Amino acid sequence: MLFFLDTEYTDPLNIELISLGLVSEDGKHEFYCERTDFDMDLCNGFVQTAVLAHTGQFPDLRADRTELRIRLAAWFATLPRSVTVACDSYTDWELLLDALDGERPGNLAGRYDLRSLINNSTYHQAVCRYHELGGRPWHHALHDARAHRMGWLAWMAARAQGTTRA
Repeated sequence: MLFFLDTEYTDPLNIELISLGLVSEDGKHEFYCERTDFDMDLCNGFVQTAVLAHTGQFPDLRADRTELRIRLAAWFATLPRSVTVACDSYTDWELLLDALDGERPGNLAGRYDLRSLINNSTYHQAVCRYHELGGRPWHHALHDARAHRMGWLAWMAARAQGTTRA
């Protein structure tokens, strides 16, 4: 089964995970957690303005690095036997593996690279439509993962109809 991943992190040069969101292709499984113990001093200006403004809203969805690993591993244990993670950045994949602290779940089959779809107008328009609805900010790991899912579903539907646009 395909799962869409997005992460938010401190800075591309000094990367530390801030939040992680995963959503299944069928929309039945979601995971979201924000780290409570990342180094705030590593956050660049963009992250301070565009990312941190959307964190801290759900206290039950916050955890330190150790608790995040425990929650994430427990969540993976509830999933189907073969999980492929789709993301548009290799950094997201690396941060997921780092969050698992080297203990890759047996059902984590691999990664699907979404970068080839980013400039596809069908995909892009569906992602934008998702974020245009109120309360769905950009640069929030769960909302961005959900937006990837919407883009994927739109692209797959258009592909099945033979109407995908570049």
